[in-house]
Amino acid sequence: MIIGVPKEIKNNENRVALTPAGSQELTKRGHTVYVQSTAGVGSGFNDDAYIGAGAKILPTAKEVFDIAEMIIKVKEPIESEYKLIKKDQLVFTYFHFASYEPLTKAMIETGAVCLAYETVEKDGGLPLLVPMSEVAGRMAIQEGAKYLEKPLKGRGILLGGVPGVMPGKVLILGGGVVGTNAAKIAAGMGADVIIADVNLNRLRYLDDVMPKNVSTMASNEYVIRELVQTHDLIVGAVLIPGAKAPKLISKDMLKTMRPGTVLVDVAVDQGGCIETCKPTTHEDPTYIIDDVVHYCVANMPGAVPYTSTLALTNATLPYAIKLAGKGWKKACIENEDLKLGLNVINGKVVYKAVADAFNLPYTDVEEFLK
Repeated sequence: MIIGVPKEIKNNENRVALTPAGSQELTKRGHTVYVQSTAGVGSGFNDDAYIGAGAKILPTAKEVFDIAEMIIKVKEPIESEYKLIKKDQLVFTYFHFASYEPLTKAMIETGAVCLAYETVEKDGGLPLLVPMSEVAGRMAIQEGAKYLEKPLKGRGILLGGVPGVMPGKVLILGGGVVGTNAAKIAAGMGADVIIADVNLNRLRYLDDVMPKNVSTMASNEYVIRELVQTHDLIVGAVLIPGAKAPKLISKDMLKTMRPGTVLVDVAVDQGGCIETCKPTTHEDPTYIIDDVVHYCVANMPGAVPYTSTLALTNATLPYAIKLAGKGWKKACIENEDLKLGLNVINGKVVYKAVADAFNLPYTDVEEFLK
C-alpha cells in the first residue's frame, strides 16, 4: 500500500503521525511511505531520519495526498485540506466529528473512508485515545497551575501551598483516563483533590489507588454546583465515545465561582463539558468570562510533541500495519476494534453517535463490509 504522512498545519500542532521507526516497520513489509518535507521536525525527526528508515520525501501536502492510498494524520483535516482528500482514500486520524458539523459534511462530500482514532475500541477501552488522554490529563494540571498565577489573571494560588498555608483545591469532573492522570499530577503537586464521577465502581477503584490527598465523590448537578464555589482549578474530563460531551458546568455556575478560578476543558474536542467552552489555540489559549479563566486548547498534547508523538505512534502503528497489509475492508472485518473506528464511508455516516449529533442519515457499517 502507498501511505502518505502530511505535515500537520493546525495552530501550533507539532506532532507527526508516523515516526521514522514506524516508517521502517511499514517499508520493510513492502509498503511505500511518503512523508511531507519537515513533517517530523516539530517532534524532533528530520527528513534524513525518514529517508534512512526507507521513506520518501515529498515537498507539498498536495503531492502526498495525490499519491497515497492511506493518509495517516494526527489532527482532523482543516478546511484547506478538505479538497486534497480523494474518493475511496482511507484517512486514519483523530476526527471528533460529533463536535463539528462542517468537517463531517466535508468528509461526506469527499467520498473518502474516514477511520477515527477516537472511536477504535478494544476490550471496552479506547486504545488510540488513551495515550493522548494521558498527556492531556497531566497537562491539564500543569497548565491550570500556571494560569492560577496572578499575572495570568488567576487567583494567585500555589497548588501545593506551603507550611502554614493551605494547598489549592482541584476538582476533576470524570474519573477516566484524563481524570486519573490529572489527579496523579495534582496530588503530586500537593493539592487537595476531588474526583467526581457517576460510576461508583470506578470511584471505589480510584479510592483504593489514589494517595490520601485525593477524595472521590458521586457526581450530580447539585454536587457540582456546590463544589465549583470552593475550588481553584476545575478540570472537565468527561468523554462519551464518538459523541458530544455532556454539559456539566452551566454558564450560571460561573457567577458562583471565585474570581480567578481556572477552568480547563479537556473535552473541548468533543464539544466541551463546560457550557462556556469554545476551542482555543496554544497561541491564544485562554479567555475570561465572569472573571473565570477558561483554558480550552483543542490540541493540548501538541505543546509537548516529542512525548506525544512517541506515545501516539506506539498505539497507532499496529493498526496502521493491519490496515496497510490487509486493506481497510478486510482489516475491519477481521478486527472488531478497527471496525468501530469507521465513521464515514463513501459519503455515508456509519457511526450512529455522529449521525445523531447532526440528524444525518445513518447507514449500518455492515453494508460496506459484506
